Order: sequence, then C-alpha cells, then structure tokens
Amino acid sequence: MTRLVVVGHGMVGSRFVEDLLARDVAERYVVTVLGSEDCAPYNRVLLSEVLAGTHALGSITLPVPDDPRLLVHRGLAVQAIDREDRVVLADDGSRHRYDQLVLATGAAARIPDLPGLGTDDDTLPRGVHALRTVNDARAILAATLNTRRAVVLGAGVLGLEAAAALAGRGIDVTVVHPREALMERQLDRSASTVVTRVLADLGMSHRVGVGAAAVLRVGDALSGIRLTDGSVVDADLLLISAGTIANTAIATAAGLPVDRGVVVGDDLASPADRRVFAIGDCAAPPTGGTGLVAQGWDQARRLATALTAAAAGPAGADSMHCSPQPASGAASPASMTDVVRLKARGLDVVTMGVCGTGRDRDPTHRTLRLSDPDAGRHIEVVVSGGLLVGATCVGAGQVAADLVSTYTRRIPVPEDPAYVLLPALSGQRHVVSDPTGLPSETTVCRCNSVSRGGIDQAIAEGATSVEAVATATRATTGCGGCRDDVCALLASRPAERAGEPHVTARKHPLHDDETAGS
Repeated sequence: MTRLVVVGHGMVGSRFVEDLLARDVAERYVVTVLGSEDCAPYNRVLLSEVLAGTHALGSITLPVPDDPRLLVHRGLAVQAIDREDRVVLADDGSRHRYDQLVLATGAAARIPDLPGLGTDDDTLPRGVHALRTVNDARAILAATLNTRRAVVLGAGVLGLEAAAALAGRGIDVTVVHPREALMERQLDRSASTVVTRVLADLGMSHRVGVGAAAVLRVGDALSGIRLTDGSVVDADLLLISAGTIANTAIATAAGLPVDRGVVVGDDLASPADRRVFAIGDCAAPPTGGTGLVAQGWDQARRLATALTAAAAGPAGADSMHCSPQPASGAASPASMTDVVRLKARGLDVVTMGVCGTGRDRDPTHRTLRLSDPDAGRHIEVVVSGGLLVGATCVGAGQVAADLVSTYTRRIPVPEDPAYVLLPALSGQRHVVSDPTGLPSETTVCRCNSVSRGGIDQAIAEGATSVEAVATATRATTGCGGCRDDVCALLASRPAERAGEPHVTARKHPLHDDETAGS
C-alpha cells in the first residue's frame, strides 16, 4: 500500500481525494487528509452568494467519499514537514507518515498594512472582515444586521460580488479601488467606466483610482476609512477584498522552492522532492496560476490520473517513490480555465482570454469594441488566426453566451471581428450557444470538464433534475454558470419519458440576462 497524505481539505484538496479514490481501482492507496478548518469542505466560489442570500451555507457543502481507505482529520493544522523522515507533524502532536505528499493548502486573504488595521485576523478591529472562509461569511452576515454603511476595499471579482450582495441587503455601499480600472485583470478603462455607471444605477458609490490611507476607529470599533486623497468615508463595516496570498509557510520551512506559490513542474511535483506535489491556489506551475477553481480542479484530476496510472504500472507500489509522468502533459489549455463570470445581481460581466488593462498589444490581434455607457453595455472581441482569443462583455448576456461558446470550443471565426460581433448584436442567436445542438464531446461544464455526452448519459441513466445530473457528473457544482445548459438538455429529453416531470430551462437566479457558461 502507498501512504498518501493530503494537506488541505478545501475545494481542490477534497476534489483530488475524490478523483484519486475513484481512479484507484486496484486499491493501492490509503489516504490521510489534514484539514485546518473544522467543517466539511465547501464551495468557496459561492460564498458571495451566501452573503447575497441566494445560497444557504448548508447548500454549498461538497461531498466526501465514504471509503475505508480514507481518513479525514478536521480542524487539524500542520506545523511542519520532515522530508527526510517523510512525516507530517500536526499541531496536536500527531505524526503522519507518507510515501507521497500533496499540498493543497490554498490561499489566505491578503490584509493590507494600513494604520489602524492589524495584519492578521486576531487584531482586526470590530467591523473589519475579509471573505475567504465559511466563518468569514457567518461573521459578515451577523455584522450586516447592524450595518448602515459599508466600504468594500478592492474591486476585483470577489469585491464587486460582495459589494452587490451588501447593497442587496439595503446597506449603503462604497467601493474603493486603487487601480485605474475595476477588475483590472479582466477590464480595461472603457469597460470599467461602464461598470461604474452600472454601480451608480444600483445605488452604490465608487472611488476608482483612490486607495485607502488609514482605518479610522473609535476604541476597537471601525468608524470609517481615510482615503489617499484625504477624504473620509464613514463606515460601520469594512470588507477587505485585496487579493490573496498563497499558503506556503510549511513548504518554505520544509526547504521546498517557493515563488508566488509552491514551485512545481508540469507534473505538479516539486523539483526539490519528487514525492511532494502541490495543487490549487498554493501551487506555482510553469503556466502560472489563474486563481480560478477550474484550474485547481483540472490539476486535481491530472494528478490523480497520473498517480493511479503509475501505481498500476509494472513496478507496483515501489514506483510510487518516483514522480509520475503527467497523464496529459502540461496543463489544460487556458481556454478551459480563464473564463470569468461575475456572480452578482445587476452586474452582468463576462470575460475570457485576452482582456484587461495589462493585455499584451499583439500586432496579430484584431480588436473591435462597442461601448455604450448610457445603456450599461460594453463589448469587445479579439480575433487572431481565425479564432476568438479574447472577449469582454458587460451588460450583454446573450452575446456573452455566444462568445463563451465560440471561445471555449475553439470554433473558427472570420478574421474580421465585425463578423463575430455584429450577428450577435443583431439578435441572431448562434447555434454554438444552444447545448442541444452540440456534438457529444463538447464541454458544457468547464469547471468540471463535463461534456454534453456525459450529461446525456446521466439523463439516460435516470437523472431527471439538475441536482441528479450534478450528483452523477458534477456539472453545475463549480461557478454554476452551466445550469441553464443542463436545464436545456433535461428539457430536450425524449417525450416518451412522459412519466417523469418535465424540466424547463430557467435563468440563473442571480442574473436577469442569460448566463454565459460554467
């Protein structure tokens, strides 16, 4: 038997364990999981929706395999790794031996160093919160009961989702963002300008290009924020969304190479120790990290496939002492993991590929944009080599759905981007965005790499609801954006199954416009 220890039981760690045990048909592995949180794993992507009230905390829990080969320790933090003796030391004094070690420690919320603000959760003033864990969500929900004015510091994807959630609870919200554009990794200045107009229409204030200079307190309680231009914004609640920092402390202490995360190769193994792997937000692969769960889940799948393939090799369990070759070479193409969809009522933003303020100016790229701030709409498409290589969509749900389908399925397009954008704007729906007309091998749920054929098979085997399809295939359990496609496939099943309740496609509860994919 091969002893595998997994450090971290979040979205990626738990998914890796599930994938590994499912693939380990020879039952060569025994798995020990050490999770620092004292609860079951949960879908962190949906925490902003918990804040918005569209999901209950209990509804975002992820499954844990019931398997005699698996032992899960909750609420048990790791103190050190002894690579020479191959032992993981936990904070309760327990020692866990391994033949292979997988680090899935994730990332923590980055707390900026501001006067009046401590640098860790133990010293944060009353009224100041981050949104990274289920306990954070509980604390913020409790705080909203007595909050009239809130500041959200940082307007990336999570920041804007949280701001919309707070505004939806009747709180006066001001978004403060020091960069030149909101969601600058995904939006350029023109697109950001349109989003600021939408924020104003939704009753939210915004300060773009202005940072926080100090946190103001009365005793140990928050009273407001002083900005870098000298102005003061009164607040009862400060929600910090200033990015994340990879949890690499134990890797660093163990002598593993660390950059922005634990350095790994395409096979996800550390170059310093081929028995140690890293996946998810704590990892720094050669292709870089997107911060999106689809990339972490793809890494979990590839590593589980590679390890179990190596375990089944002719060398038997002894082969486990060496790093396996990756099952499919390098990571999956970026087109499978870099689609970003804002999950916030009233804020319809979808981006993919080439976008944002930091985009390279490639002479082979042809770009066409339409910006209509008065209508809250901004669309940009980028075409190169007969393919759509990037797009930005604000306030254009159906157009976004078509573009996501074209982008992720690498459907050839004309070199002139006008021929990509104008048909969608004229209301001519592209067949590529209708899942019922897709080839069987086409991916419908990108977070979980579920094909249309996989969903059809689940339906043929008796799945009659979105929840049943999710149980059978995992579709809709990531960002949830493929829910409409799954509903459409359910609704299109043969009429002779008349004894079963008919399912009709419906719109995602967070959006007025059609969602753009998973």
